[in-house]
Amino acid sequence: MKVTAIGTGYVGLVTGACLAEMGNHVVCLDVNPEKIRILNEGGIPIHEPGLDAVVRRNVAAGRLQFTTDVDKAVQHGTILFIGVGTPPDEDGSADLQYVVAAARSIGQRMTDYKVIVDKSTVPVGTADKVRAAVKEELEKRGLGGMDYSVVSNPEFLKEGAAVEDFMKPDRIIVGSDDEQATLMMRALYAPFNRTQDRMLVMDVRSAEFTKYAANAMLATRISFMNELALLAERVGADIELVRRGIGSDPRIGYQFLYAGAGYGGSCFPKDVKALVKAAADTGIPLKVLTAVEEANERQKRVLVDKVVERFGADLTGRRFAIWGLAFKPNTDDMREAPSLVIIDELTRRGATIAAYDPVSMPETARVLGPRDDVALVERADAALQGADALLVVTEWKEFRTPDFDAIKAALKQPVVLDGRNLYDPALMKTLGFEYRGIGRGLLA
Repeated sequence: MKVTAIGTGYVGLVTGACLAEMGNHVVCLDVNPEKIRILNEGGIPIHEPGLDAVVRRNVAAGRLQFTTDVDKAVQHGTILFIGVGTPPDEDGSADLQYVVAAARSIGQRMTDYKVIVDKSTVPVGTADKVRAAVKEELEKRGLGGMDYSVVSNPEFLKEGAAVEDFMKPDRIIVGSDDEQATLMMRALYAPFNRTQDRMLVMDVRSAEFTKYAANAMLATRISFMNELALLAERVGADIELVRRGIGSDPRIGYQFLYAGAGYGGSCFPKDVKALVKAAADTGIPLKVLTAVEEANERQKRVLVDKVVERFGADLTGRRFAIWGLAFKPNTDDMREAPSLVIIDELTRRGATIAAYDPVSMPETARVLGPRDDVALVERADAALQGADALLVVTEWKEFRTPDFDAIKAALKQPVVLDGRNLYDPALMKTLGFEYRGIGRGLLA
């Protein structure tokens, strides 16, 4: 099939590359010429494990192309995916200007039947806006009677595992009110359904709502455990043991129950805000999700609170090592990363920072800009030299079993503040560390 993916971020690029892998002919469009230059020169503008190999293989096979030519992209695809950004507006709602602009570009150029697919995370009712924008542009051209369909097909891709998630989906949500469009979407996704039909077809608005509901539920689980972790510290319980206890219940499960330094990234913070705002606009306040958002903002400062508790409010002359900057492992995404809050809070109190991340150093440097109080170092051990304490913020694999003797020797004092509960408190005590995790039971 001929497919066009509009936008070459996480959603558009992964979608386009993975559909090309299944034999479709895909054109990826982006208005950013620098992104397209990088892609056409064999590079990848984002860090996503496994994506580079899929892109190279399908470019070489002639099934995957990248362009800034809107005319070419619209004319190419029978199915056109809109995978552009929907950043939060000032009031927290999803900014749909890029989605609507993409829809208008399609309406200004299409000459035959198209299935227009909303792949971006968008609020309920967006398909109506896309349909209206396309119709308006067609009418301007005297083509108001031209047939087209608008479908919702939200993505459920985890950053750091997006290729695997796309190739082996646990569900494929398709919101469609048109039989022809539904059949075409079934044909497109048939290679992913050979062993089991994972496609769930529903009305468009329910599909749009499903994406927000899924992210809101996962964010709720995280904030719920983070709040319990704060209580666990006060009463002397170990939140890790509690997690195992409740996770063994199949109605609850183990996923997204890890206490930590708060969630970040491009999805959970934005989508929770957008859902809360959309609900408020309808007169239905979502009190649970409002609390989820507030709990997460507090959790991003928990490691700072532990630093202040140990070293005092005035951190002038103190130096802290930070391991992990990206909001999660296997990505370089710094959007809403807890590390940024921690760095700002510690430096505001007079501290200096030496920070290391296996992947996100260039992106961190771009986000932070040149700063005298933050040193971005190239090795994990380099961050430790002369630091008053080590703060673990992102759970990269290389941090899981480090050389504890080397850590102890490099630090001024053996203090480890573990924002992801990577280490066993009993072992750390045996090794001579002053160790503080998240919810690991102060009384114990």
